[in-house]
Parts: sequence; C-alpha cells; structure tokens
Amino acid sequence: MGAGCLISVYMVEFRDQILLEPESKPTEVYRQYQSEVISIVPLLSGGPSIYTNNLDVARQVISGAHKTSFTKPEYASEALLLWGMNLIAADGDIWRKHRRVMGPAFSNRLYEYVWNESIRTFNEMLASDGWLDKKSIDVPIVQRITFKFALFIIGKCAFGLSFKWSEPPTGPDGTLSLQEALRLTTDTFLTMILTPKWAFKLPIERLRKAKQAHDQLLGFMQEQVDERKKEIRNGTSQRDDVFTRLVQANEDEESKFRLGDDELIGNVFIMLFAGHETTAHTLAATLGFLAYHSEIQEEVYEHILFVIGKTRDPVWDDFNKLEKVIAVFFESLRLFPSGHVMIREAREDTVLTVPNLGGLEGTRGIPVSKGTEVVVDMIGVQYNSRYFDEPEKFKPSRWYGVPAESEMFTAFSVGPRACLGRKFGMTESIAFLTLLLRGWRVEPLLSGGETKEQWKQRVLDAELVITLGVANMPIRFTRRN
Repeated sequence: MGAGCLISVYMVEFRDQILLEPESKPTEVYRQYQSEVISIVPLLSGGPSIYTNNLDVARQVISGAHKTSFTKPEYASEALLLWGMNLIAADGDIWRKHRRVMGPAFSNRLYEYVWNESIRTFNEMLASDGWLDKKSIDVPIVQRITFKFALFIIGKCAFGLSFKWSEPPTGPDGTLSLQEALRLTTDTFLTMILTPKWAFKLPIERLRKAKQAHDQLLGFMQEQVDERKKEIRNGTSQRDDVFTRLVQANEDEESKFRLGDDELIGNVFIMLFAGHETTAHTLAATLGFLAYHSEIQEEVYEHILFVIGKTRDPVWDDFNKLEKVIAVFFESLRLFPSGHVMIREAREDTVLTVPNLGGLEGTRGIPVSKGTEVVVDMIGVQYNSRYFDEPEKFKPSRWYGVPAESEMFTAFSVGPRACLGRKFGMTESIAFLTLLLRGWRVEPLLSGGETKEQWKQRVLDAELVITLGVANMPIRFTRRN
C-alpha cells in the first residue's frame, strides 16, 4: 500500500472500532494514527479496507455525474433493494437514468406544498393530542411524535394521502389503515430484509403484521402507479404529490430512459424510508440539544419572534429568513449524520490524492489496488477538526449566514450523490421547529434524582442501525406565556 503513505491498523472488529458513537470517539482512531486515511486489515477474514474522514478523498470515490475509478459494490445496497432498484442504491449509468427521472419531481412548488402541509399537520397534532388546553406535556419518547409527523408529511406530500392524526391503526374488518401500513413498513424494514421467507408462515404476530403491511402497501403502490399513469395520459391529473410528479417525469421521457414500474415503486419506497427516518431522527436530536442548551433555545426563540411574530403562521417565504432554526437543524444533523458511511470499491488500480495534515500545503498519493473497499466515514468527516472548530460541541452559530442550499453543509452527502430529498426534509423540519419553539419551551424530562448532565449523557447517545439517531429522548414541553 505504499510505505509511509498509508497507516495499516490490524483489528478483529474493525468496523465497530472505527464507527463509534458521536460525542465519544468518532475520530479517535484518526487522531491516534495522525492520518485521515487508514487501511483496516482484519485478522480473521476478509480483505483490507480503506477508511477516510477526508472530504477531498470522498469526492474522488463517490461517483455520480462523472465516471470514477470506484463503483458501489452490490452488498452495500442490498438492504435498499427490497422493493426495487432506486436512486440511492444505483450507480454509474443506472444512477444517471434514475436521477434524470427523479430530479424534476423536486421543485420550489413542491416545497411550498410541503411547508403548508407541515403547518396544517402540526396544528392538527396539537388539537388531536390535547395540547391546546395544557400548560405542560411530558413525552417519554419524543421520537413517537417526530416519527409520526415525518410519516404524515411523507404520506401527504409524497403520496397525496388524506391522513388524519387521530385515525385508528385498523379498520372495523381488521385490515390495516394505510397510515398504519406505512408505519409498520418503515418500522419492520430490517425484519423484512433479514428474515427468511419461510419464517413469515410461522404463527408469530410480529412477522405476520410485517408481511401484511408490506403486501398491503406494495399492492397500493402498484395500483397508484397505474392510476396516475391513466390520469396523466388522459390529461385529468390534478395531483401535486411527489409520486404523481415522478410518474409524470417518467412518462415525459423517451422510452429508453423510462423506469419500469418496479423502479418507480423502488424510488418512492426509498424516499419513504430515507426521508422518514432521517427527518424523524434529526428532529429528535435537535429537540434534545435545545433542551440541554436552554440559552441557545432562547436565542432561537427570539429569532423566530423577530421573523414571524407571536401569532401568525409562518409562510414559505419565511423559510430562508429563519436562519437560526436552520442552523440548529444543521448542527444536530452534523453531530448525528443519518447516512453514516458510504462504501465504494476500486474497479481498477488507481491512486487517491490526499491533502497533507497539520496545515501543510500540498498532497500525497496513495495507491489503491483493484477490488479494495474504500469507506467514507461520514461521522468522522463531521467531527474532523480540519472542517469544524471544536467539532464535538453543539455550536449552531457556525451555520449562521450559511444558505440552506450551501455545499458547505455535507451531512447530506457530497457532490452529485448529495441527497435529492434534502430540501424536502429541511422544509418540514423548519416548519415543525418554528411552530413548536414559538409556542413551547423544550426541557429535559428527568428521571428520579437525575441531573441535567446525567440526562444528557443518557439520551444524547447514538443508536446505529441502518441510519444513525439518538437514543429514546424524554422531553417536557412547557407552554410559553
């Protein structure tokens, strides 16, 4: 691997050693070996991998609009192919084909629609859950709110569904409501991937419900593709949701660029899962940080009053003005980046160009052999002191004045592969946080005898499954005067 250019670390559980929880040791290995590019050599099985927390290296290996010497290995996307090929799982020419169809579905017109639905859904939540006549609300797990809110916005704005916050999960005949089928499908995502097909025939309630939700939602989506195609071809479509926009963009393409129905469904599903998970986890983390940092919360509250006042609902034109709300969302996502790794494999012998450390000018080349796995450690990137001063600290002020679309913010990935749903998730999140923080003070919900510092240590910790999020977050909401 080039003596003197690449540090080789020999580990048994090498992935777990590198990808550690935020606010703990996310960059300790890089600091220990004074390198932003490390070769991990497993002692028991498998070949070497290269891990990096450097953005310049990340941009070299992440393919998109331009071809590179690296490709996304099949095993890195298997978990995302449950319902069909999609934009996140695809690579190379297939990615470009999906991006060509997906891109037109996202526009300012869509984001204004998301903003307005977010305002309506938030107000519906307050009324349905009895917040309007209470001075304080104790929520043992705030993710139950953030996940439901994100699910509703996806349901309304991606599918055009008329969800009601108080809708029961099952109908009189025992069938799942569409709302419940969506929730169960996202909650049991790993179950559907990891469980062998024969196991779903066993009399296990959780598996039976997971299969029922999956089949019901798949049937619904197939019907919706057919229905939307018919409306578009007849010129009778009046819907404005992402699903319709996606089908419309696909119908407008030449036949050789069109996606199949399974690919349309695969893209809508991945948007459902990725958008729902990322938004819900980041909202929970943001509320946790603001509960602990009460002085920052008050600063954001005063900023909200300055922009929209005490009584009127915010409108879409307020979005970019709410820069301090955007900043706390950005900083929470930086500290808990949902997409924690990006994996590529060298398709040929090549060389990575790595900037020198310690403020030294210039670069060095690192030879990479064909077949070598390169892992971009996005947790390490977000905690890299090359890019952020005091990276372990919650400092929203680092984002003040940074436009919402700025490429300086990299937790949504970088380059052509940056998250297409970034503005969608930000729009619903900023609307939610603006209304919540204007009306309610966010405080830690402490266990008996627990201090605020102990609460922070307990809940602002990472849970790593497919996406990264915080632990179950207990919050108290107190009405502002």
